[in-house]
Amino acid sequence: MTSRRLEKAIQKLYIAFHNNQLNPACCKQCAVGNMCDNIDSWKNFTDQHGSLELNQLGRLNQRFGRRHFGYLPSELLRVEAVFLKACGYKLPLTRKTLKETASVSKDQIFDGLSAVVAYLCALDGVQNYMDYSKVFEYDEMGAIYDVEEVLA
Repeated sequence: MTSRRLEKAIQKLYIAFHNNQLNPACCKQCAVGNMCDNIDSWKNFTDQHGSLELNQLGRLNQRFGRRHFGYLPSELLRVEAVFLKACGYKLPLTRKTLKETASVSKDQIFDGLSAVVAYLCALDGVQNYMDYSKVFEYDEMGAIYDVEEVLA
């Protein structure tokens, strides 16, 4: 069973990807920015974009169990780090690393999206929506799973 937070996050990321509004270098259009309705207040939980280290504000929110769009500050930072790394960035982001990877292809953004969906699914303990490997499993008799069954 899928949680509401996972459903909403994947829905927002899907829309952002297909509308070309998933931009790793922008705190409002990155993975977490899109999950947080294009609000960049989440970036105040750390001192460096792409860092996993919570600053004082992040630790305070974390300690009180404050969730933002269903996620703890540490979870949001991990989502962003997963996204940036899968898009080919060195973390944490600096002006130098941003210049080194100035243009990110749609394929790289898709890789980032796939990595984020896998992480979000793991957080909620559900099967990865992006994992279609079962569709291709087979034995001597042929396909092990019916395609409709796997994709349902």
